[in-house]
This record gives sequence, structure tokens and C-alpha cells, in this order.
Amino acid sequence: MISLPVRVRRMTPADLGRVMEIAQSLKEAPHWPLSAYETALNAQSAPLRIALVAEGVESGVVGFAVASVVPPQAELETIAVAAEGQRRGVGRNLFAVLVGELAIAHAEELFLEVRASNRAALALYLSLGFKETGRRSRYYIDPVEDALLFALRLGDSTGVAVVTTLV
Repeated sequence: MISLPVRVRRMTPADLGRVMEIAQSLKEAPHWPLSAYETALNAQSAPLRIALVAEGVESGVVGFAVASVVPPQAELETIAVAAEGQRRGVGRNLFAVLVGELAIAHAEELFLEVRASNRAALALYLSLGFKETGRRSRYYIDPVEDALLFALRLGDSTGVAVVTTLV
């Protein structure tokens, strides 16, 4: 694996076009409307959301993550990496910064759901220390598929160096 150097920073309105482009290019990613991303950027909306992008030096935005926080819990709502950044450490870097931001927001446990067929995501989540906690039968549509539920005690994450500040 050749690592892709990225800088992780807060998502801004100027990033939304590229974020939506990445999401639309990935069949596994949720295809949110623009308004959902705009809400994620609104500091006044509830629940609090942390929205980050990973930006390559020469390639621009190559990934993003959004998590909602209701302390002491948080939910990883989406994490997506453009095809050119996959398996190059971008998702792991996004996650490391996200964990730091979640700690600042007083989250102690992180939850997520993922398509049962999304092998790449499952491998990443398991390598980060997530534990499967359940299944939602036929949760996803187009195609119909089960959702696997995972949880992570944030002090228990493995395989990730926690970054406590954005760069």
C-alpha cells in the first residue's frame, strides 16, 4: 500500500460539490441531498455534527467523514474515500482525526451501521477495534441488504493514532 499524504480539516461549504461527487461515485456511500451536508456544517443544528475532509496536496478533497454527537455517544454517519484514495490510508487518517474531535466533544462510544456486503469498510472497522453488536435485517434498499451494527469504546480503538487537533 502506497500512502497518500493528506491534510484533514473541517469541511466547509466550498467542499460540498466535491463531497457530493465522491459520495455519488461510490455505490456503498449514502447519497445524501445537499441540504443534509449543509445541516452537518451548521454549528447551531442539533445534534452537533463533526464534518471533516481529507485533502491531498495535489489532488484536492479525496475523502470525508461526518459524525453526530450526543455525549457520551456518537454515530459515524458516513465516511467515504474517492477511488483514487482508497487503500492508501486516507480513511484511517480521517478516522484518527475524527476520534480526536469526538474526544473533545466528550463522546466515549462510537456507533455505526454498514452494508453486510461492504467488505472494504468491514475490514477497516474491524482493524480499528469496532465490535459487531447486531444486525438489521433488510435495512438497506437498492439492493435490499442487511445492515451490520458496530460499536467502539473510543479509549479502545486500535490501529489508529489519535490526533487531538485538526491540522
